[in-house]
Amino acid sequence: MDHLIDHIRDNSSRLDPLPTGEIMRNTGVSPVGIHQDDTHRRDACAPFPPLLGMRAVVFDIYGTLFISGSGDISLAKKEDRSPAIIASLETAGFKVTNPDANWSASFLQSVDDFRQQRMDQGIEFPEVRIQEVWEAFIEQAMSDDWLEAASACPERAKRVEWAIVDHECRVNPCWPMPNLDETLRWIEDRELKLGIVSNAQFYTPLLFPGLMESTIEDYGFNPDYSVWSYIEREGKPSQNLYRKLKDNLTKDNIVPGEVLYVGNDLRNDIWPAQRCGFRTALFAGDARSLRWREDDESCKHIRPDFVITDLTQIKQIV
Repeated sequence: MDHLIDHIRDNSSRLDPLPTGEIMRNTGVSPVGIHQDDTHRRDACAPFPPLLGMRAVVFDIYGTLFISGSGDISLAKKEDRSPAIIASLETAGFKVTNPDANWSASFLQSVDDFRQQRMDQGIEFPEVRIQEVWEAFIEQAMSDDWLEAASACPERAKRVEWAIVDHECRVNPCWPMPNLDETLRWIEDRELKLGIVSNAQFYTPLLFPGLMESTIEDYGFNPDYSVWSYIEREGKPSQNLYRKLKDNLTKDNIVPGEVLYVGNDLRNDIWPAQRCGFRTALFAGDARSLRWREDDESCKHIRPDFVITDLTQIKQIV
């Protein structure tokens, strides 16, 4: 994986968060996560007594720990990506023979086909494993004479992963959120457990060594408390991801009320985390990724316990 980490490092550049107009605040949520007066209270700034007895902090990745140029992991987007796909295939050593083909439509169809397979198995929020998507996509491209068949070589699996990482760097550039290192070190020093629930792919954990020069393990994230959509083959807001986290924490005698979950999306992060009994903080630090879901009726009565605009504000909560 070292060459992929180097590729992320060499093909990433600084991003700054975009202002959201939000302020840090306690939203007035009751312990069970129901808002008291059914309004956002965005002008309210209640006192901040810290939550007592907290033992774990769990994070989303894209739009929370890392600035995401697209506002989310790239698979959530449906924009035309033909130029990026062609460039990534060529970067990885594939020879494109039909640059005028509709590469984007073929790729997105491959994504949809794999998701449909999971939906046919009864999965409400299916997730793909991106290597499988690209392998099928490349096979189809060779069959259609868009790629040279000679691309099928013993090194192809490595080439495919290289193309995937290069493509992600092109369509969804990422950069650490301000004060990320300081915040994670502070949490670890407090001997709080660290975890993740994230829509992700195999390359997502590589953002840490690629952009932070420390691995995810170096920061103290516990693998038992880290739930990745591509491993579970389910994506947010599936309750199953959060239930798995809850079950693993319970094995270590950590109850949901002792856990703070931090994410940038009211539907994908706050809603399922609250249903498991976790305390929640909506991260409103970047306009690209902040999702209040105001037009989603299912989220109408959902409010986080806290709204924060900088990761260091977690220190005032736990």
